[in-house]
Amino acid sequence: MPTVSDRGKLMPDSPIRKLGPLADKAKEMGRKVYHLNIGQPDLPTPPEALEAIRNIDRTILEYSPSEGIRSFREKLVKYYHKFNIEVTVDDIIITTGGSEAVTFAFMSCLDPGDEIIVPEPAYANYEAFAIVAGAKIKSIAADIEEGFALPPIEDFEKLITPKTKGIMICNPNNPTGYLYTQEEMNKIRDLVKKYDLYLFSDEVYREFCYTGAPYISAFHLEGIEQNVVLIDSVSKRYSECGLRIGALICKNEAVRHNVMKFCQARLSPPLIGQIAAEASLDADDSYMLNNYNEYVNRRKFLIDGLNRIDGVYSPIPMGAFYTVARLPVDNADKFCAWLLSDFEYENQTIFMAPASGFYTVPNKGIDEVRIAYVLKKEDLAVCLTILKEALKVYPGSKVREKVAGSEIN
Repeated sequence: MPTVSDRGKLMPDSPIRKLGPLADKAKEMGRKVYHLNIGQPDLPTPPEALEAIRNIDRTILEYSPSEGIRSFREKLVKYYHKFNIEVTVDDIIITTGGSEAVTFAFMSCLDPGDEIIVPEPAYANYEAFAIVAGAKIKSIAADIEEGFALPPIEDFEKLITPKTKGIMICNPNNPTGYLYTQEEMNKIRDLVKKYDLYLFSDEVYREFCYTGAPYISAFHLEGIEQNVVLIDSVSKRYSECGLRIGALICKNEAVRHNVMKFCQARLSPPLIGQIAAEASLDADDSYMLNNYNEYVNRRKFLIDGLNRIDGVYSPIPMGAFYTVARLPVDNADKFCAWLLSDFEYENQTIFMAPASGFYTVPNKGIDEVRIAYVLKKEDLAVCLTILKEALKVYPGSKVREKVAGSEIN
């Protein structure tokens, strides 16, 4: 029998999706499963996008240009201008989702054996994309007690070797919701400049920043314009995950030239997805404002509710629509699986993503989960009740141990 690849063996399971079969079995048993595991917004896609799809008037659904439809990229230039990100149409390359943008960025900038420094917890697929490129993630863990703030920049510098080629950040952050400050971004900029590194910056959640401070893009950092590779996607801001439309934005012509070779090899990004994404840019300002306000309300409701449960702690996320919460359990992976396979409360249960999968540092996040607040408040209220009740009876619950100890005393 032929053997499978070592590369495939190295690819990590998705902490977001790996428990999917257990969720399916729970549903087959008649249980309602609330999905807090995945960043799939439940808010409606812009009507402009849906209308554009319904009104496609073509006799052939042809290949688009490998770099994406020009009119779409021209509209994106105006969109980025609203955030003081000044780019040209030639700086923008449309990709098949933000995932392809990261993959092509790594493939175009890194050689096998090169290293990327990534603060963790981090979006789990960054490690997978690095493996595809033959690169290595050098991780540095942020602390939940510090609200997942950027670790000391001196700790970053200790990880730099002759093989270090870049730093990868997600701002606002997935999975923690942390929003990097101007001071933190300046420290990253100085390190990038000092060692002439790439700064790969995933900024797909820029619309969802919940502080009074201005949003800081990697393109706002002076002196490293040629080092920045910005990653974007329409999936989250427009509830268009299924369109698979992202973008790679870079002012470095040599990088773009390399990226285009990979774009040409995969032929073209999705045509219909681009048509819908371009139309979404015409959405009224009220569309994004309503979504923003909804996430603000959900965030407050969820975080307040989590921190009222005995033994649970979540810092307040300042961006995106996720939080990482610490639970009073022996092992969050086991707990999340148990919720789906062995627990129900009024014939309902919850599906959360174990946070250990967002770390490469061994034993980090063992008692943490990522929760996506992509459900309406009424559903979040039910989820909080389910979590509270589950912690009372889970065999590895520290709350249960505490209650049992109190009874003995």
